[in-house]
Amino acid sequence: MSRSSIEDTLAAIGYVKVIAKLNDTQAAAAMAPHIEDNIANYFMVPDEAQAESLALVARRSAGRKLKRPGDVGVRRVRIYRHLGLAVGYINSGGLASLEADPQVGKIDKAPELSLIRPVVAEPGRLGTGPTWGIKRLKADRLWNAGFTGKGVLVGHLDTGVDGTHPALNGAIAKFAEFDMAGDQVPGAQPRDSDEHGTHTAGTIAGRAVSRGRFGVAPEAQLASAMVIEGGQVVDRILAGMDWVIGEGVRILSMSLGLRGFTPAFQTVVDSLRAANVLPVFAVGNEGPNTSRSPGNYANVLSVGAMDSDDQVADFSSSQRFNRPINPLCPALVAPGVDILSCVPGAKYKTMDGSSMATPHVAGLAALLLQAQPTATAAQIESAIVGSCTRPASMPEPRANLGVPDAVRAFQLLTGTQLPAGLTVGTTPRRAVPKRSVGRQAPRRVVAHRAKKAARRPKVAASGGSKRKAARKSRKG
Repeated sequence: MSRSSIEDTLAAIGYVKVIAKLNDTQAAAAMAPHIEDNIANYFMVPDEAQAESLALVARRSAGRKLKRPGDVGVRRVRIYRHLGLAVGYINSGGLASLEADPQVGKIDKAPELSLIRPVVAEPGRLGTGPTWGIKRLKADRLWNAGFTGKGVLVGHLDTGVDGTHPALNGAIAKFAEFDMAGDQVPGAQPRDSDEHGTHTAGTIAGRAVSRGRFGVAPEAQLASAMVIEGGQVVDRILAGMDWVIGEGVRILSMSLGLRGFTPAFQTVVDSLRAANVLPVFAVGNEGPNTSRSPGNYANVLSVGAMDSDDQVADFSSSQRFNRPINPLCPALVAPGVDILSCVPGAKYKTMDGSSMATPHVAGLAALLLQAQPTATAAQIESAIVGSCTRPASMPEPRANLGVPDAVRAFQLLTGTQLPAGLTVGTTPRRAVPKRSVGRQAPRRVVAHRAKKAARRPKVAASGGSKRKAARKSRKG
């Protein structure tokens, strides 16, 4: 427990917000009301008027009907059933009671996390096929073999997602909005309070539009929640995590964190791991010798950013820790510079950031989960990590293990070679006429065709012209 920081805050203002781990997670899931009754008295409402104002602001921000002050129910503590956590404000007496209760384990001061915003955001135009990031990870090679993320649900906690964007048509299976107080908004429709969430969602599961393809797992689906920014951020994020676990996700993409290192979210990450969820988190955009929590924890798949020249982006965070397991973060780097994806209003932008790199890896994890549906979170992580190679242009302290390779990760996870498939957008070979043009034939085939042509009787000029015209039309 970070008791010193808790005591410092208690001394300064008389109360502090904490995250308390409940020892019996099964009981927390099955008997939350009972546990809440037992420990609610340890928690407090620091200021009734402020709490009521927060509830009113939360309703207003979510577009719900306002209640008069005094009509708003103010809760002392929130129980997150799937995470097995209790969150609320305590004073010194509440701290002593929590420490003495056998139902309660670790207690941490609640951190204030924020969005890891892109360092560059510019209008973007669609290309003519898969983006450079998809090709660099070789994700399109898995598409060719039939692995597109179909049937996989990926958790996505961000600023929300624009459900009307054509690139996300059919991609959003579940959506939840958590208001400024951390309460779920009933009947909320997919929307983005910013543009960050739509962009990261598009990189995970964007569908093909016009000529462009930027979704790494273009047939995966999203369980997306609006959890940031503003209000009771910790309550909102924890509520989103609890919700995605309840929806059955196996992969969680999150591009937010607290600058520096705080152990407060370690309990939360441990709960995700216990639920067989792979946490894919951004490491931060503050440059060398910096990082963000929880992206800098030893048991998350932390992601930094690289560019198309195989250089680690200058802004990408990296740091070494005094720990025996995974002392370096991030664990790996992925495409995070000049990343094209969708933003609200049926528009597109290119952005730079570790926030853009993270959904690339979450999308790759979705492809692998489709290939091996019984794989655990640890097995998928092991395959991705084991597939990495570090180019000579990337220093180890900045890139750690390097860049994932989707084909190699598939082989490590399944123990088989990637099945032969079709190039995206082409016709099956057996359907292509033998004399079709489009690629250079081997020399022996060219020589054979020349001899065969020499033995053919000559035809009239008109007939030859027709055949030439036909060959030209096939070339087009």
